[in-house]
Amino acid sequence: MTPGTIIGYADGSALDNPGPAGWAVILRYPNGSHRTLAGSCEHSTCNRMELTAAIEALASVGDDVPFALHLDSNYVVKGATLWRPQWKARGWRNANGKPVANRDLWERLYTVLDARPLATLKWVRGHAGNELNEAVDRLARAEAEKVRLAQGGISAALFGRGAAL
Repeated sequence: MTPGTIIGYADGSALDNPGPAGWAVILRYPNGSHRTLAGSCEHSTCNRMELTAAIEALASVGDDVPFALHLDSNYVVKGATLWRPQWKARGWRNANGKPVANRDLWERLYTVLDARPLATLKWVRGHAGNELNEAVDRLARAEAEKVRLAQGGISAALFGRGAAL
């Protein structure tokens, strides 16, 4: 890895997929400092939150610094690298002729990624003991849980939807 590279981890979560959702990013700077970003959405999918986390991570770093973003989403990594040329060649359609899901977020991801030629996306195995990957997973889920609490109160979070204390 290039000296001076910012290391990032990003993840998304959607409870009941789709449902209350959250995303999180941890950035580790070459000087040893860290920065955490996180957000939520009342109703979304895991894939949309994974894409949002990647977009937010990329948008938070300069376009002229080396940046290695780690994600446990093959969907995002492959979509940003392998599938992109095929989707564009087919007019934003999959091989089966159906429209590409989440096109709005893919286009935003490509815009921020293209503006950062020193950025790379790297896949990491999820839930495999990688400390920063596990941390963004917990943070993204916590963001989604906050939405669930706001929507249904504490009884829904403790006992399931529609339950009362």
